[in-house]
This record gives sequence, structure tokens and C-alpha cells, in this order.
Amino acid sequence: MTLALTVLTTTDSAEKAQELARGAVEARLAACAQVSGPVTSVYHWQNAIETSQEWQVLFKTTEAGYDTLEAYLTAAHDYETPEILATPVVRGSTAYLAWLRRETSAR
Repeated sequence: MTLALTVLTTTDSAEKAQELARGAVEARLAACAQVSGPVTSVYHWQNAIETSQEWQVLFKTTEAGYDTLEAYLTAAHDYETPEILATPVVRGSTAYLAWLRRETSAR
């Protein structure tokens, strides 16, 4: 059975977050994507501590589809070093996980 993943990225506007989400779902790189925000991010960048407002996008995909989703996010993202973090789904409802696999294998 293919492992399910959630994959997180952030961007600096709701519009960009929605574009990333829609593009991944349309290409069936993710079964769905949720946009949340704004959130406040604090981080080191170019020898300074930055604080910015960002929107998070959480993608639902499979381990088998991760590399293609990462390549899409890297190409479509306008950040020099975008946050792209994958977390394995340890448990989930059988029906939801089956749906996720069907949606991402239909490409």
C-alpha cells in the first residue's frame, strides 16, 4: 500500500497559495490542498531575522507522487528557497485514504 503524505509549503499571498493549490490538484499531484492564513513567520534570511505574513498550503498526496509534487512546487514557486516539507500520514480513515490514492493515480 502506498504511504500517504501531507506536504506543506508557504507563500506571501492568498492568491499565490490558491494558484499553487489549484495547479497541484488539477495536475493530480495532490488529491486536495488546503490554504490557511495568514500566519506570521519568523526566520533567518540573508543575515537578518525576518518577520512576514504568509499563507500555508497543505497538500494531500502519496509517497509515490512526492517527487513530482516537489518538482512542481519548486518550478511554480517564486521563493528562492521555498519551504517544502513532507510528513507521513500514520493513520487515517480507510475511505479517505483510498480516495486520496485514486485521485493522485488518475494522472
